[in-house]
Amino acid sequence: MKILLLSEERIRLEGGFGPLTIESDRADAQYSPFHMLASSLGTCVLSVLASWAEHAHIDASTLTVEIEWRFADAPHRVGDIDMKILWPSLPAERRNAAERAAHLCAIHNTLAHPPVIRTEVTT
Repeated sequence: MKILLLSEERIRLEGGFGPLTIESDRADAQYSPFHMLASSLGTCVLSVLASWAEHAHIDASTLTVEIEWRFADAPHRVGDIDMKILWPSLPAERRNAAERAAHLCAIHNTLAHPPVIRTEVTT
């Protein structure tokens, strides 16, 4: 799997065999915690869709996921996330089913229904 840093607020994930790589066309690009958040969502959706495609006998070799986010004004946090599933070889009649399958991703569900977070500082 390859994670491509497209900007400070956008990534693309491409499936495939081999090691996980993180790449950018800019030498000064940094893989930020926000990239990591988007990567977790994209990796989960890509994995769920690849599994769904295998069981449905659909070619997933052209499947990619792009995630873009925008920050909320205050407090500094992600306010909106847009996810595009790019899948040129997916038959048109399977698009709705693929979208439903993408929503089965546990990270997608976690972000859609956020958990309660407790923080404790101990010594």
